[in-house]
Amino acid sequence: MDRAALRAALKAIGQSEGASGRAQTPTDVIIYHNPECGTSRNTLAMIRNAGIEPHVVEYLKTPPSRAMLESLIERAGITPRALLREKGTPYGELGLGDPALGDAALIDAMMAHPILINRPLVVSPLGVKLCRPSEEVLDLLPASQRGPFFKEDGEQVIDETGNRIPAHAA
Repeated sequence: MDRAALRAALKAIGQSEGASGRAQTPTDVIIYHNPECGTSRNTLAMIRNAGIEPHVVEYLKTPPSRAMLESLIERAGITPRALLREKGTPYGELGLGDPALGDAALIDAMMAHPILINRPLVVSPLGVKLCRPSEEVLDLLPASQRGPFFKEDGEQVIDETGNRIPAHAA
């Protein structure tokens, strides 16, 4: 998302940018979402279960700019390779498994083929994270869960009191 798209998104949710170019309210959450992805749908639902209506960027329709993608990668503390999606993408045919390919080449590929960007990426006042598995989003939410949450596959990850269920207890 370029600066103009970010301004439009923030305006749509009644916010503004500060001098840093970042939103100034503590509850702004952005999800780079693919509605065809179960993990992405579960992540979005957990954000909403915390009472937060995020700005949803369907990144296959509106890919981030190169500068935004580079910023998201840096802020998430991951490498471009860690953000690459292999399944259901041209990863193999583009030879992206070659360890000799540098970060710039991998980002070039993601810019040319946004399906290569793994999802969901979530941006909140608490950080940026690739939320795989979906419960990773819980570390980024400035609000608690409002009640129980079950993933689409039936796995309960939040109990009736809004607390996270440890993975081994689920």
